[in-house]
Amino acid sequence: MTERITQHIEVFGRVQGVGFRPFVHRTANALDLDGWVRNVDGHVELTARGRPDALRALVAGIRDQAPPLAAVHRVRVRDAAPDASGARPAHRGFTVRASSSGAAAAPREVPPDAATCGACLRELFDPADRRHRYPFVNCTDCGPRATVIEDLPYDRDRTTMRRFPLCPACAAEYADPADRRFHAEPLACPACGPRLAWDGLPGEEALRAAVRTVAAGGIVAVKGLGGYQLVCDATDPAAVAELRRRKRRPAKPFAVMVRDPVAARCLAHVGRTEQEVLTSPQRPVVLLAARSPRRSGPRSPSSPEARNRDGADRTAAHLSREVHPGSRTVGLFLPTTGLHHLLLRELGRPLVVTSGNPAGEPIAVDDAGARRSLAAVADGFLTHDRPIRARYDDSVVRIVRGGVRTLRRARGYAPAPLPVPVAAALPLVAAGAQLKHTFTLAEHGRAHVGPHTGDLADPATYDAFRDAYADLARLTGITPCAVAHDLHPGYLSTQWARTRSAEHRIAVQHHHAHVAAVAAEHGLTGPFTGVAYDGLGLGDDGTLWGGEILVADLTGYRRVGRFGRAPLPGGEAAVRHPARMALGYLDGAEPLGAARPAPRLTLPFTERLDAHEVRTVRAMVRRGVNCPQASSAGRLFDAVASLLGLGDTVSYEGQAAVALENAAGARQAAALPWRLTRAEGMWVYDPTTTLTALLEGRADGAEVPGLAAAFHATVAEVTAALVERAVAAGAPRTVCLGGGCFQNRRLLTDVDRLLRGRGLRVLTGAAVPVNDGGISYGQAAVASALLSRQERRR
Repeated sequence: MTERITQHIEVFGRVQGVGFRPFVHRTANALDLDGWVRNVDGHVELTARGRPDALRALVAGIRDQAPPLAAVHRVRVRDAAPDASGARPAHRGFTVRASSSGAAAAPREVPPDAATCGACLRELFDPADRRHRYPFVNCTDCGPRATVIEDLPYDRDRTTMRRFPLCPACAAEYADPADRRFHAEPLACPACGPRLAWDGLPGEEALRAAVRTVAAGGIVAVKGLGGYQLVCDATDPAAVAELRRRKRRPAKPFAVMVRDPVAARCLAHVGRTEQEVLTSPQRPVVLLAARSPRRSGPRSPSSPEARNRDGADRTAAHLSREVHPGSRTVGLFLPTTGLHHLLLRELGRPLVVTSGNPAGEPIAVDDAGARRSLAAVADGFLTHDRPIRARYDDSVVRIVRGGVRTLRRARGYAPAPLPVPVAAALPLVAAGAQLKHTFTLAEHGRAHVGPHTGDLADPATYDAFRDAYADLARLTGITPCAVAHDLHPGYLSTQWARTRSAEHRIAVQHHHAHVAAVAAEHGLTGPFTGVAYDGLGLGDDGTLWGGEILVADLTGYRRVGRFGRAPLPGGEAAVRHPARMALGYLDGAEPLGAARPAPRLTLPFTERLDAHEVRTVRAMVRRGVNCPQASSAGRLFDAVASLLGLGDTVSYEGQAAVALENAAGARQAAALPWRLTRAEGMWVYDPTTTLTALLEGRADGAEVPGLAAAFHATVAEVTAALVERAVAAGAPRTVCLGGGCFQNRRLLTDVDRLLRGRGLRVLTGAAVPVNDGGISYGQAAVASALLSRQERRR
């Protein structure tokens, strides 16, 4: 008889809330093993007894065949007594034991939410199933996780689902190892789970009331996974325009939810990679090239013609132009919950589904707060009685050169940890930036990037950040001994960091954090050349940076190139007024040798502006009053957009640059003249030469799209030249592209192509946003490396 041995196995990673214990149970039973499995803090442990080859197969399966939502980072195996407690099992077989708490051996992972899986979706629309049309259908492969977890280890009584005792039928599924709902903690059904409500109407009546409101052109506040969402008919221009007015969001594009990939293809160009991302469990918003709309108007949702034989939304071809005004791209995503599937099935048309908040405020999560903040926005509230424990907005990605680039890391992705290449000697928190705010908790070489928060300037958003930090720190078990923050003393994130009790405070320059985030994501520990293009960040010389070439590693940097400076008339106000930036470049650009444009070239631009404003701004520039200097690529994009008549004022940061990218489209154009010079011991791009050529082109009747394309080509050539000069002087041949300007698909593609054409290795952010949403991860990577170096020197 083959000898039977006993092993104790610990599994670390994303192994709670993902069906891991049921998976181990099934695998162990199939291998004829005895023992047990349980959750302990944030990991899973098990004891198994059987043949050595069966135990080896179990460990291999744990490492290589884990459930789709799991991520196994480490497996620790040791020989043990027949039972880890020292006692023999009372009977043969493999069981799932109750969870226990203890000293965590590694940071605990909070599993992200996952969209409704195919099996649950079939049940949702199966009239014979007891969960037919039940909005909260889920199983071990899908459903809420991060948004309902109150504590770890992950069990039902530590989630907001503890308020809903299981009925006998659900309890039987929960306890049946052969059922896919075996230990599915958010398990629910119509008899025992959460229920919809609409002004006193329950269930199906509530759903029908919401459908009627949207179909009639109204706006509905829907309680989603990570917060309330505002929903309206995406084919109805009046409804979308009214949502813009009420939400105070005049121009920024809205995300659109469609029923399935067939409907998505009616609306946008969807390739293989785009479809894979659209249908993934994360269900992010995917930015896609929009199709041209057809002329006919939307059909009634009750009309049989509203759906084609494949079940797709025919009305997707008639998306209102108000959804993404002036943009060639549209953000699409597929339903994330059973409730979304039901709404789309009933309405038979694409829906605007956007965050449930007035502009600048955090997403509403509790019912009373939602009714207060959205009372003037929504015509009705489709809510339910399952509390939202944590606030998570929708994630946003786009596909560039066949790769997924994350623009906002939120629902579906956060707060799953990311590796940092140099593990810190101490647990730490990185406070992030001011805009597109995130924070990061790091320990043992893993960084937990918190949910996207927004602009911290809003007091409610700042409070939301503090609450999210306290919640994630408690769940992960990380108690920071060090805090990293931006150099800018005015950032509320910096001010928050300075109030923390910590052994170490580490200030990280903004653009170093940008390129360090890219380097860390790709596992770099050695030197690299960084290109950091964004709006504004405080430099170590006291000026504002934003168009920088750095030679760096994770512990430091030196500046070897930059864009020429220009004043920001009115300081931060210039961000909202690109015309001011244009005047700043025309009248006050850093003197680097090139002559300023002749008055005959600037006159057509200044004459279309308010004369009083022009005089005021010019006086501010001439006297240097409230005109901080900035070497910013983002602000140069703003200035060019204004000079080309694409936007003199904006309602959100980056709007003018987006308009410039859209104007360029796919048009090819030769670069405008450009010039590099030496200043302050580095190569500097003098934008005056380019702006003069741009204005000459306008004076000669050149079309705006061609000039917009030519400007993109110019910045790409300038970047390649700056990097080439740095490499010639000894800079590393690996180049990391970071900063919000590299959200511009055309710029990223052109710079990548030119640098690769010079034989350089080019990296940019994929899982981590290149915009300020990735700053906290970059700060964490820098702080980790600095603390590790300090520890080694002791």
